[in-house]
Amino acid sequence: MHAMTPTEVFLLAMLIIFTVPYLVWRLGRTDYWAPLVVVQIIGGILLGPGSLGAAYPDYYATIFTPATMGSLNGVAWWAVMMFVWVAGIELDLGEAWKRRGETGVTAGLALAVPLITGSIAAALMLRYPGWRGPDGATWQVVLGIGMACAVTALPILVLFLEKLDVLRQPIGQRILRYASLDDIAIWGVLALILLDWERVGRQGGFLVGFAVATLLVRKLMGMIEERDRWYVSLIWLAGCGFAADWAGLHFMVGAFLSGAVLDSKWFTTARMDQFRHFVLLAVMPVFFLSTGLKTQWAVGGFAVFGAAALLLVASVGGKLAGVHAAGRILKWRPGEASAIGWLLQTKALIMIIFVNILLDKKIITNETFTALLLMALASTMLTVPMVAPKLKKLAGLVGKSA
Repeated sequence: MHAMTPTEVFLLAMLIIFTVPYLVWRLGRTDYWAPLVVVQIIGGILLGPGSLGAAYPDYYATIFTPATMGSLNGVAWWAVMMFVWVAGIELDLGEAWKRRGETGVTAGLALAVPLITGSIAAALMLRYPGWRGPDGATWQVVLGIGMACAVTALPILVLFLEKLDVLRQPIGQRILRYASLDDIAIWGVLALILLDWERVGRQGGFLVGFAVATLLVRKLMGMIEERDRWYVSLIWLAGCGFAADWAGLHFMVGAFLSGAVLDSKWFTTARMDQFRHFVLLAVMPVFFLSTGLKTQWAVGGFAVFGAAALLLVASVGGKLAGVHAAGRILKWRPGEASAIGWLLQTKALIMIIFVNILLDKKIITNETFTALLLMALASTMLTVPMVAPKLKKLAGLVGKSA
């Protein structure tokens, strides 16, 4: 029998990655409650070592070999770097600054309350073994899990707002402002968690070098045509990712920073949308499925599902409580806080990227990662079914008042 070459095995894995989730999503018509992103991650979980791999170990050993996983991880790293880079570029900090009072109160409470409730849930989890990674200090694990509960997935939020036809409406733009401000805080907290006192000099050098390089790159970007800006930007992305990882801050921090210091006006909206959609279509499925393949159930499936449920309550409850508190302070219309809170609690992409980094740095275990991943999936799947009727009710109230 012909033994498959590494190239053939890799392409077979890619065939599975793109075919299985798409067929489930399209034939099952899951888009309302489970977008393709969610189906792809669930596909990774089911195809991974803890599910189908456990039932059919020969299949898993044949398809997802160490060589294949190495190749998939390389594609996944570059895919997610490009995705985070685009998210950084599209942050509209100018609009948030113009409305800083309202934005600051809402974004602050929407971040702080679930951070506290998530940290409490993490402290409860740490009373039992199996959740702390070998290189994770207690404060890193608690703060990391707490922040994972507070994250809003800005790119997925944009997709949901488009689906619900409110992206360009005032409420949609408000929600984006709140999420954008929290996005910056997320990466700042991650940098704090990853701060390595043995390499603090190197990390300080990275930040100084990054500041100087940013001035030069911004000047260059203003001088060249848009078609050259795309290529220069990707060079800038790779360089920042390498430098941040070399400094011990993780390449994803560098990827986000490389985009955040660029102006969105340097790129036409249509091309930026095309690029983001291309990344989502062509390479991000590899990241989603490779994320699902990292799931583990070694501490027991019941314990992992129990932890996921605890984290879901802490995450959703904390986010809704924080946004409702902001609504009372700012005297929002009835129903606004509930709709905004449900949209801001969606997790998926950014949280999964965040906890992938914690797992890579061995701050959390595979079991903690699995519990957080399940929480992120449940959070994302709840969003549209919960918020769609609330937005219709709000629209009806606006129509009556008009």
